Amino acid sequence: MTAERRVLIVGAGMGGLTAAVLLAARGFEVILLEMRGEPGGKMREVEAGGRLIDAGPTVLTMLWVFEQIFEDAGSSLTAHVGLSRIERLARHAWANGSHLDLYSDIEQSVDAIGRLADAHEANGYRRFSKQAQIIYETLRDTFICASRTGPFGLSARVGRLSGIPDLLRIAPFTTFWRALGDYFSDPRLRQLFGRYATYCGSSPFLAPATLMLVAHAERQGVWLVDGGMARLARAFCNLARSLGVERRFGQRATRILVGNGRATGVETDEGERITADAIIWNGDVSAIADGSLGPAAARAVGATPPGERSLSALTWAMAARTGGFPLMRHNVFFSRDYRAEFDDIFQRSHLPGAPTVYVCAQDRGDADSPGGHPARERLFCLVNAPTRPPNQPLTEAELQSCEQAAFRLLERCGLRIDRDQDSIRRTTPEDFARLYPSTRGALYGRATHGWRASFAREGSTTKLPGLYLAGGSVHPGPGAPMAALSGRQAASRVAQDLVSTRTWSPGVTPGGTSTRSATIDSSV
Repeated sequence: MTAERRVLIVGAGMGGLTAAVLLAARGFEVILLEMRGEPGGKMREVEAGGRLIDAGPTVLTMLWVFEQIFEDAGSSLTAHVGLSRIERLARHAWANGSHLDLYSDIEQSVDAIGRLADAHEANGYRRFSKQAQIIYETLRDTFICASRTGPFGLSARVGRLSGIPDLLRIAPFTTFWRALGDYFSDPRLRQLFGRYATYCGSSPFLAPATLMLVAHAERQGVWLVDGGMARLARAFCNLARSLGVERRFGQRATRILVGNGRATGVETDEGERITADAIIWNGDVSAIADGSLGPAAARAVGATPPGERSLSALTWAMAARTGGFPLMRHNVFFSRDYRAEFDDIFQRSHLPGAPTVYVCAQDRGDADSPGGHPARERLFCLVNAPTRPPNQPLTEAELQSCEQAAFRLLERCGLRIDRDQDSIRRTTPEDFARLYPSTRGALYGRATHGWRASFAREGSTTKLPGLYLAGGSVHPGPGAPMAALSGRQAASRVAQDLVSTRTWSPGVTPGGTSTRSATIDSSV
């Protein structure tokens, strides 16, 4: 491979970072363009109360995905970040005083469910876990780690793997919530396991039962990254630099340049045109579809209808003293009426009147107490929220009402948080919309509602030659491991296409739009 093959990657989220590392390791010249001043995308951290707090993904699963990427690049993940595995996956609580810990070890979870409910529910968990494993193992190599395909293509892949040439074994045609009734009678357990649909930005009442595979992925292991999840993005970025990737932070792509029927580069907000043999877009695919990057590029992908966008969130990052409830690293405090919560979000586009609250206590691990950590511990609190059109922002009264309801629930569950309003860093759906343009605040791209939804995401290729896609809004879906896999697939397709064709020699044109090239049509 010669350095004449240049790949421009727009967006230093997990998908873009993965593609940059893998392509550079194969000898391509890689430029990584990022509009913010640091890598990570949604894997971000914020400052609150004088401390840095993870304010994006807080759960690291499917560690093998990241280990394989580093190995393929000639390195190792543990050489770049410190990792520790936690055995208690999360603590779940209800306002009636009950709580339940889930464990990586299935027998410990069975015992805990038996104590919460009874032996019948514990046996239901065994059956649920077995089905979640079947779905995960069926889809891992045929869909999750493979290129995008349709239902017939997936059926053929599954048939080759198992001898069963249909999709019934992955339960796509019933809703997650209805399927949970086959395993659990206790409404608390349906609530608990239905929450896995929100990992994909979806409602358990609308998502297919296929998403129970998330439970198995989590049970395989949850890891903590020393220094926080943002360190993982920096590790990728440092590896990319060591492989020769040119990183350009603080520059935003404003237009995808098209000429001779293919993508030829991008124009930046500084007026620079950067040309390349291939462009990987690691922003939300909606930014292309809505024309923000030019009308020619917009025709290359399908648009996500507004009603099919995923969940957004309302979050609070803070450093505060706590008491009363034995927090661990990951904690979920459930609302009294799960259906009403998701009806508020997806049917009425309202903040939930009685939200479920996730609390990540970032100075804790498996232990019940922060032990040697400062009295003011780092907390990241989140409730699910709707996406709204730009002309219908949430009002301050709506935001305050939801915040009051969320923290009242925590108090009813026994958790006391001594909040200092002046030091809390709040992020609203409108803030997320500004952070991630064209998303309207949807954090997971398209919601996984209905059996067709997983097939509706864009794949790594587009209708425009030379333009490729990566990130949580495209196949195989949202979350750090899935975004990384999308970057791997984009890198693989780019490498395949570029080594099989001869392309023009790229260059960089500084100083605005006055210079034309035979390969660039500046009218698009």
